[in-house]
Amino acid sequence: MIRPKLSVLDLSPICEGSDASQSFKHTLDLAQHAEKWGYHRYWLAEHHGMPGIASAATSILIGHVAAGTTTIRVGAGGIMLPNHSPLVIAEQFGTLESLFSKRINLGIGRAPGSDQITAAALRRNLDSASDTFPDDVMELLDYFSSKPKGPVEAVPGTGLNVPIWILGSSLFGAQLAASLGLPYAFASHFAPTYMMQALEIYRSTFRPSQYLDNPYVMLGFNVFAADTDEEAHFLASSMQQAFINLRSGNPSKLPPPISNFWDQLGGAERAMLNQILSCSAIGNAQKVSNEILTFIDKTEADEIMITSQIFDHEARLESYKITANTYARLLKTDSIVS
Repeated sequence: MIRPKLSVLDLSPICEGSDASQSFKHTLDLAQHAEKWGYHRYWLAEHHGMPGIASAATSILIGHVAAGTTTIRVGAGGIMLPNHSPLVIAEQFGTLESLFSKRINLGIGRAPGSDQITAAALRRNLDSASDTFPDDVMELLDYFSSKPKGPVEAVPGTGLNVPIWILGSSLFGAQLAASLGLPYAFASHFAPTYMMQALEIYRSTFRPSQYLDNPYVMLGFNVFAADTDEEAHFLASSMQQAFINLRSGNPSKLPPPISNFWDQLGGAERAMLNQILSCSAIGNAQKVSNEILTFIDKTEADEIMITSQIFDHEARLESYKITANTYARLLKTDSIVS
């Protein structure tokens, strides 16, 4: 059986009644537990102007997590490159790599990670940002090379081996990652529509490179695990509410869970959530195990990045622990955490 690595994607959620300071404490605590439980890497995502997401200054938060852990790989899933000059990102991640050698990853995306007004406030020229993304990626790769072709040098950055990933939720990223011979991460945890088509394009057109000999795919996957299915669906209602609020144009902090939330939804809302969250496992350990196995069989992913947007921090930790235990049993290993 394919044995993909298991990793963590954290948006550092800001819950109703809380603030970013508490979110950062929870993020570090989760990362420390994830390291103990055997998760492979821990990624944080860049978003701006979102009341429920605290990871806007992504590179700073990566440094916070890396400083509080010792072995787990830490990185960006991802940095939205249209918001930044490639040189600034090379310097930031060159600094992180210099501080935390061989533990830093850099996933880069093409979207702004915000609405257009917020994107404009980031003071980047948006008229051609998407069109220049491949060039920006090449520029970023050059800054990390041992012999940069351009006249400007990233200090620190030059000659450092910072693994760069292409992120995407459409076919564009798959094509770019394949042509450059880079690893590819697909946002199937919230935009699964083109997942299988993107995987086929990436794998079939992949060109070996100095970075990677064979295609390597990471897929996002939501997990809400608890002792019972009823409790797991209760926990999942926070994320479901947040998605409905976001798609209704009213982004919010992560709301507390609601009992029987699904029964209160209309047909259109259920259809939207079923589509958005189709790459998810909600339930007890056995159900989570079955759903993860089905997902692995379907996608043959090299790595699965688990995200669990759960309101209560202790319940969130428990969900990740159940997932780690479940996955260990799935692979018939004895590395069960306590």
